[in-house]
Formats: sequence, structure tokens, C-alpha cells
Amino acid sequence: MSLTVADIRMRLQTANAEEFAVLERSLVADTRKGVRQAIEVARRRLEAEAQEKERLEHMYSFEESLAASRGGGAVVGLDEVGRGPVAGPLAVGAVVLSRESRIPGLNDSKQISPAERERIAHAIKEESLAWTVQYIEPHEIDAAGMTASLITAFRRALAAIEAAGIVPSVVLLDGNPLHIDKRELNVVKGDAQCASIAAASIVAKVERDALMDRYAQQYPEYHFDSNKGYASASHIEAIKQFGLSPLHRISFCTAFTQESLF
Repeated sequence: MSLTVADIRMRLQTANAEEFAVLERSLVADTRKGVRQAIEVARRRLEAEAQEKERLEHMYSFEESLAASRGGGAVVGLDEVGRGPVAGPLAVGAVVLSRESRIPGLNDSKQISPAERERIAHAIKEESLAWTVQYIEPHEIDAAGMTASLITAFRRALAAIEAAGIVPSVVLLDGNPLHIDKRELNVVKGDAQCASIAAASIVAKVERDALMDRYAQQYPEYHFDSNKGYASASHIEAIKQFGLSPLHRISFCTAFTQESLF
């Protein structure tokens, strides 16, 4: 007795590339519309999985080639989150990945849904050799400015990794040079090119978002759980109505508080 369309669809949904090839050959004479559609859906799924595997492998191999150019050794990736908000801290993540592990879905944190970020961040923490998130508080940003705050945060993150017992030979940063360390290598769009930079961006994003959610309970009028400190329209209105909280970066809020100064 021939298989039903539902049976065939179920098999195709879980088939790997080798199993799909066998199934496709066995179904070559099956002209049922549902079967032909199920084969095409499975083919597209496998193509997408192959592309994702290739993308992920590129992130790791590209990073390994950068390490090899500096003589090998451990690699730490660093990335910042929260440069633009008007409230909350600046966060810098640092991650040293195991060369043997491959974390599915690893990518620039901005390309991943919140639920996926949570899952991937958990995997990073479980599988990495070391990780940290360091914060620069709003009053520090107001006092020193953003560029100096970034440098301080990156140096704190690197120091925390070394305090954990790992001395990297390569320090990978996303974007422009900051000259924080002689081992520094800068990669344009590094959070999409290098596995450890992507991991650092995800961990920093997840940790900072969770921190802003906790702050939302302390200062509910600003809705930090939804805006994460960014200057949304409702956040600006809350600043005008309630003034600034201790979490606000005063130097970032002058445009919203100007009228209250006169």
C-alpha cells in the first residue's frame, strides 16, 4: 500500500540531505500535488539549512584565520550595546569561544529575535571558555563622554576575561579602532563576520535588556521594559512629565528638558 500524502510530508519534514535524496528518488513517479509540494518544501528547508551551516562555519573560520595571522592562541571578541539610549548603562560584552563548539543561530544580535537571543545567549554561557558583561553607568557617561566610556568599558571587559585565567593573543573589536590594547584587531561589521564578536553582542544585549526590565519595576513611569532606555515618543513624554531619573544620561536629554530650564 502506498504511503499517504500526510505520511510522506511527515518523513520529508525531518529528513536530512541523504534521506531526502533517497525519498525524492523513490517518489519520482508520484504525481500527487501534495507530494510534489512537500518535496519542494523539504528541498527549500535543506537549502536554507546548508546556507546557514555555511554562514556559521565562515564566522568561525574567518576568526580562526585572524588568530592564525597573529600566531594563534585564544581569541576574545568584544562588542558594545547601549551606545544610543538616553537612559541606562552602556554595556560591553566579551566572549572567548571554544574552537570545537558551533553554536547554532549565532549572528549579529540585531538580526535575531528576542526569544532566539535568549536561547543563544544561554548556549554561549554554557559553551564558552569565558564571558563577561561590563557596564558604564549614566553618571560616568555624562562625566567622561561616550568615546572615553567605550574605551573604559572595553578595557574592563578585557581585564575581566584575563582575571578569569585566559590571556588572549587576539582581541577582536567590531568597527573602528579604539586602541585599547596592542592585540586589538578591528573588523568592519564584525558582529556578522566573527563568531566571538557576535557572541559578545548577543550576551551584552540579553544582559542589558534584562537589567532594563528590572529597572522598569523601579521606575515604571518610563517603561524601560519596552524602550530599553531609547528615546521613544512615549519615553520623551515621560521625561517631560516626570523629569529625569537617576538612570538618565543628563547630557543625552538636554533636548527634552530644555523647556523646563527656563
